[in-house]
Amino acid sequence: MSFKVLVVDDSSFFRRRVTDILNSDPKLEVIDVAVNGLDAVEKAISLQPDVITMDIEMPLLNGIDAVKQIMAKAPTAIIMFSSLTHAGAKATLEALDAGALDFLPKKFTEIAKTTADAGSLLRQRVLELARKKPLKHTKISSYRSRAQVAAKAKKLAVTNNTAATSHVTTPVNVNITSSGKAYKLLAIGTSTGGPVALQKILSQLPKDFPLPIVMVQHMPAAFTLAFANRLNTQCQIEVKQAQSGDVLTPGCAYLAPGGKQMVIDGTENAAKLRILEDNSQRIAFKPSVDVSFGSAAKVFGGQVLGVILTGMGADGREGCRLLKSKGATIWAQDEASCVVYGMPQAVALAGISELSLALESIPAAILKEIQHG
Repeated sequence: MSFKVLVVDDSSFFRRRVTDILNSDPKLEVIDVAVNGLDAVEKAISLQPDVITMDIEMPLLNGIDAVKQIMAKAPTAIIMFSSLTHAGAKATLEALDAGALDFLPKKFTEIAKTTADAGSLLRQRVLELARKKPLKHTKISSYRSRAQVAAKAKKLAVTNNTAATSHVTTPVNVNITSSGKAYKLLAIGTSTGGPVALQKILSQLPKDFPLPIVMVQHMPAAFTLAFANRLNTQCQIEVKQAQSGDVLTPGCAYLAPGGKQMVIDGTENAAKLRILEDNSQRIAFKPSVDVSFGSAAKVFGGQVLGVILTGMGADGREGCRLLKSKGATIWAQDEASCVVYGMPQAVALAGISELSLALESIPAAILKEIQHG
């Protein structure tokens, strides 16, 4: 049985090409197209597709408002097409806040290709979302003030005294037993579904969070600055796009810039970031979780808490393996709360992660682990 897809775009060319690309996979079937947001909402309700591909700029009702209405009336896995501009990045992040699960750059040259592998990434991403059933939409509050965030963080506490067992999923209300380790760094790696996951975690950390945080999110170069700025307005801690020379400071989260590699240099008590141009094809992801985590292992050794969140593929597995060999603690997000259970699964199957945690449990678990270290 094939997965049903609704293609939404006001361009007849894009509708036709996306339809052709998706229909070339026997596991996918484009059941209809929509020419604007209003059309998309009506067809999402009546046709109940497994996945919707959604343009942002459309007449009558734009893609962001269409996502909001669809998630309220007929929750569906939605992947956005976004222009590679700052404005496009901001619009895409708003769509993700509204409930869209993933996004892809809208590149005319890629869509126009008629080669056999044309659109392979699109097919792969749509299939991954289609397989994530049933969809559980948990809309996040994107525009809370810092005072509201602070009030929420003060209430964050773990009240259940049941200890979790390693290598098993930890429910939201279940406490974990702290390892007692001392930490110097929190490192987080993620891809598909990461923007929402990172917001949910970082927004619950207090302003006086005692560690620096390095984050690697697979994201185009045009998007990471907008994403870091957006997170900074939603969190008590400072969030910024990483720059060469940044000194790792407690209570600050550094987001790796898109299209480049972020490495940590120096010593555990005087660590700095270095941003590298990477024009090689040797490493598929720019930024790469493996690269950043590997450098963290060299500088901080076992004094790292590494967390792998939702994402496609296996980036982060080897970086976590190196961290683990130094004595670091590695956690992974559980399958049920992931948009795509790829990166966390790779770490779990390799026997590297010690805990598999529901997304909602991770902020409290982090605070307990580091405060008792």
